[in-house]
Amino acid sequence: MKKLLLLLFPYTHQDWEVRYHRDSPLTPRHDVNAPDLYIPSMAFITYILLAGMALGIQQRFSPEVLGVCASSALVWVVLEVLVLLLCLYLVTVHSDLSTFDLLAYSGYKYVCMILSLLSGLVFGSDGYYVALSWTSCALMFFIVRSLRMKILSSVSTESMGGHNHRNRLRMYITVATAAFQPVIIYWLTHHLIR
Repeated sequence: MKKLLLLLFPYTHQDWEVRYHRDSPLTPRHDVNAPDLYIPSMAFITYILLAGMALGIQQRFSPEVLGVCASSALVWVVLEVLVLLLCLYLVTVHSDLSTFDLLAYSGYKYVCMILSLLSGLVFGSDGYYVALSWTSCALMFFIVRSLRMKILSSVSTESMGGHNHRNRLRMYITVATAAFQPVIIYWLTHHLIR
């Protein structure tokens, strides 16, 4: 519950450091800043069910459309993680980010997609756009603050001379990752609201 509140209201959160115990990060159960795959996986399934419900309300439901919706959402997340891994490799970021951490951070968008869809179903297109705006801003803030701690943490371990260009590239990757989230949220949900 704390993680969901952090995703929707990240502006008041102060401590973004992942806590460690004996050189290993604490589990998401004990640290709200630790990335977890439970929320993204449950949100993905809920998004697919909610998309089916939205299509059913509009008399447009078919199993094929639901399959296309699920596969396109999965393909976008996998593609996003692969591009992010490639960018981190090219900029030579040495951090403790794993592929599963990146999958978790990119999967948090499903929570925003669910809230936007629910608002669109209840309040119409105006509610959809208001919820989309709020959740997109909150998710971008969350992603920038979380990934900045992970990607730029390797800066302190490197020598500072001559690394301004590389540091700027790391920050650009962080901001681009955050800015890409609302685009994907809109792309995967706008056709479900009428």
